[in-house]
Amino acid sequence: MAEAARPELLAPAGCWESLKAAAANGADAVYFGVETFNARLRAENFKVADLPEVMAWLHRRGLKGFLTFNVLVFTDELSRAAELLLAADAAGVDALIVQDIGLAALAQALTPELAIHGSTQMSITSAAGVAMAQELGCQRVVLARELSLKDLRRIQEQLRQRQIEMPLEVFVHGALCVAYSGQCLTSEALGQRSANRGECAQACRLPYELIVDGEELDLGERRYLLSPQDLAAWELLPDLVDAGVASLKIEGRLKDATYVAAVTDAYRQGLDQLSGERGPVSPDEQVELRRNLELSFSRGLSTGWLAGIDHRQLVHGRWSKKRGPWLGRLERVDGDWLLFRRRLECKPGDGVVLEIPNPDPLLPPQEVGGRVMAVEPRPRGGCAVRLGPKRLDLRGLRSGSPCWLTSDPQRESRFQRMADRAAEELRCPLALRVSGSSGEPLRLDVLSAAGLPVEGCTVLSQQPLEPAQGQALTRERLEQQLGRLGGTPWRLDRLELQLDEALFLPVAQLNQLRRALVDQLDLQGNTDVSRSIEPEQRSVLQTLEELMPAAVEPSQQEPHLTVVVRDLEQLEALKALPVDRVIVDLEHPAQLREAVKRGKGCWPGGLWLAGQRICRPDEAWSLEPLIRAEPDGYLVRNIDQLERLTPLAPCQGDFSLNVANPLTARWLLKRWGLERLTASYDLALDQLLALVAACPRDALELTLHQHMPLFHMEHCLFCAFLSEGHDHTDCGRPCEQHQVLLRDRSGAEHPLRADLGCRNTLFNGRAQTAAEAIPQFLVAGVRHFRLELLQESPADTERRVGLYRQALNGEISGRMVWQSEQLESRLGVTRGTLSERH
Repeated sequence: MAEAARPELLAPAGCWESLKAAAANGADAVYFGVETFNARLRAENFKVADLPEVMAWLHRRGLKGFLTFNVLVFTDELSRAAELLLAADAAGVDALIVQDIGLAALAQALTPELAIHGSTQMSITSAAGVAMAQELGCQRVVLARELSLKDLRRIQEQLRQRQIEMPLEVFVHGALCVAYSGQCLTSEALGQRSANRGECAQACRLPYELIVDGEELDLGERRYLLSPQDLAAWELLPDLVDAGVASLKIEGRLKDATYVAAVTDAYRQGLDQLSGERGPVSPDEQVELRRNLELSFSRGLSTGWLAGIDHRQLVHGRWSKKRGPWLGRLERVDGDWLLFRRRLECKPGDGVVLEIPNPDPLLPPQEVGGRVMAVEPRPRGGCAVRLGPKRLDLRGLRSGSPCWLTSDPQRESRFQRMADRAAEELRCPLALRVSGSSGEPLRLDVLSAAGLPVEGCTVLSQQPLEPAQGQALTRERLEQQLGRLGGTPWRLDRLELQLDEALFLPVAQLNQLRRALVDQLDLQGNTDVSRSIEPEQRSVLQTLEELMPAAVEPSQQEPHLTVVVRDLEQLEALKALPVDRVIVDLEHPAQLREAVKRGKGCWPGGLWLAGQRICRPDEAWSLEPLIRAEPDGYLVRNIDQLERLTPLAPCQGDFSLNVANPLTARWLLKRWGLERLTASYDLALDQLLALVAACPRDALELTLHQHMPLFHMEHCLFCAFLSEGHDHTDCGRPCEQHQVLLRDRSGAEHPLRADLGCRNTLFNGRAQTAAEAIPQFLVAGVRHFRLELLQESPADTERRVGLYRQALNGEISGRMVWQSEQLESRLGVTRGTLSERH
């Protein structure tokens, strides 16, 4: 592997211990967050005040440090976000990992020397997304985890065609989110804990029942229908390097230092093997490496989406918590002994766990576990295992109970030793010049010092040089004394002599000179760590003011109501209703022309179409049905649609563009010429009103009623659990034949839909309404509102639209709408994301 093609190994650091473990076990860079504005708020994290120390520590060891700023930023937080930008810049942070478009624009203006990396939270899945990240000033892009190796190569080729050079970063190990990062609203909708704010509640790791056409489907052991196995791409390292990936990223800021040490070491070994720095890994060593990865933390390991889509392998549904290596299935219980048909890979002292199925599919299985006290062989290759140290209740165990290895004390001790290793500081080359004559001080000048400014870096001896009576100052003697730089970040690389012959200076004086020189270098290094920040860059308020949208007088027009429909019957039901615009969002592209034919000319604001939320690098075809249908406009949901559809017709940005602050709104409106934007669904009522106040009133549309899209997934549950296939090529399209709901532990049933690209969206079974806030929105100047229909009948469509139209006209109160919806809906409605927060 050529040096130029060698990818960076990027490790997680949720705390000091993990950061040190990453450095000691082969990471080239680490990424970490501080106590605010990061997507892993549950990690220990660092403090803003720690940043200079963290970056100095990393740089002394030759590592880069990237600060995660990978959340949406709300309007009232922009000043604080700007202060963190300045603090990161001053501390010498190598790059920020950013999700928010407005934050990227702010960083360009306020801290132009600070590199920006586009986070996976930006949902970048195509060359168009990379191109927009480049416009925002990104110098690297972290691609969505859902892309395959084939996709990576396709994006690289498309970037070459666009003449764009952009380093690409890819996750290679760790937990996989079932939803596209940046597009998951489950925690927000169900618990007002936004995943786009670092507060994910991990609803994907919970059990669900599959309801198919109104009947519960018996899935046996499979109940964790949304919980992917963990990603492990160690075996794919040659392919990733060949695909030109610039950085290989390990997930795990919530995990401990032993995990970071073990996983970083495994990938370091793999990369060193490819580069020729170490010999080939033997088959036995590969088995050991995999077991290390499984025991460090594992819900089961797979290659995720990298090797291609295989829905049945990605989510097996049998467990969702840490398990470790699979051992086998129990044959039977014989007294205190557990009998297995084959020999288990375990030994006395190891920890194992077995499961007892729970008759309730929405409850986790019971666990029986302990330490292995004895392992004995049995006939025909079987074995018997006795657990302890206390006597265990084995009565619930049955033939076929699964068994995993959960602990190996020997490996865990090794992992701990790896985590405790010291990461040595780099010894940077130092070039010195020694000069002087008899009767003058010895002069020591720094010629070069690893990039530090060395002008004026000079020390003089306190005693003058004198003629030598015995041992003179030779090159050998000077190199020996001045080269004693142990315990410092320096090594003597070159010594230039401009010294008269046969001169003498005591050894104590040489030692004092050396120490004084090191002190001067330390001072130079400390003053150079911080980037110079021009005084005008520190004017946060002025910069923010310049980036804000231009003020526009509030509109005096009557409130406009847009309705999103999801079938043709809903479309027909709206023809006689007081609606300003209809947006059609259909799963079957063949119906789009029919929808336009039926609805064009029926509403003042026209008949618009909506496309899918994600566009992969091979899915330009998905835009063609939208274009051929020739609607009056488009609701755009991703970068490809912005790029392709905005030149053709009026466009509005949807919630998936994550507009949470006025800087994001301004950039999107100006760059793409959008008619307006849909506010992010991550905003609480006060945050929404703050956004409205900072934007032109006609620039925003607010959604008053919807079934919140919880998970938006590449993973297809229809294929995984209703077919024997692996992807869309062999699944038989059960999504077109069945109505599917997921029932959660509370009994709520959430509708599942598949889009044109076979991506699944799980909608909240309970609708969310903002009816009670209508008066506040109207006072704030909002004049564009939306209702989103899902499974409503024509009669329900007419009733719901009529209610909200009356409320907007002031004929009934929002409270009356709320009460009516509570009575009409089986699950009732919720204020959801618009609940007040404290």
